Amino acid sequence: MIKYPQLETDKENGPYATIVTDKGDIKIKLFPDQAPNTVKNFIELANANYYDHCNFHRVINDFMIQTGDPTGTGNGGESIWHHPFEDEFSDQLYNLRGAVSMANAGPNTNGSQFFIVQNKKTNPEILNQLKEANFPSEIITAYKQLGGTPWLDFRHTVFGQVVSGMNVVDQIATVPVDAADSPRDDVLINQIKISE
Repeated sequence: MIKYPQLETDKENGPYATIVTDKGDIKIKLFPDQAPNTVKNFIELANANYYDHCNFHRVINDFMIQTGDPTGTGNGGESIWHHPFEDEFSDQLYNLRGAVSMANAGPNTNGSQFFIVQNKKTNPEILNQLKEANFPSEIITAYKQLGGTPWLDFRHTVFGQVVSGMNVVDQIATVPVDAADSPRDDVLINQIKISE
């Protein structure tokens, strides 16, 4: 029987990451069993203070908030291997509201940028498409109850889930932005703390 760790974060062992931002803390459960290289990359970058002072450079309310680029442009950032690394898709992880996923420029182009899914509502038409595509019933129910971005599934590697601080994610998602979806006033990561 397939388990869905995002639906049972309280039953999963560590590690956790706490993203300390200007707006408050966002605590994330990481999933190294399903996305080992992605979690390794994220933890090592965090422990090297790589994400300190990164801004949320792309913010779209009712969609997601994106960060992880030290240049602040959305065009920079690199992995611990100094080259793009492969996607790690799992049939146990989905882009539900609160999912933490890798940003990319197409297949197998992961670096340091990531986003947190903020969308609160899944369109009934999309839910029907998920049924037709034989998505697991537990995941369809979760999308219906929680929201999310199912069109990103198996296109962006999910490697974590927010366990506290979604109010902070929602607050960041509603800041004023310019025409390029970049916040008019920087919203910064002060640091990311890793714990077991």
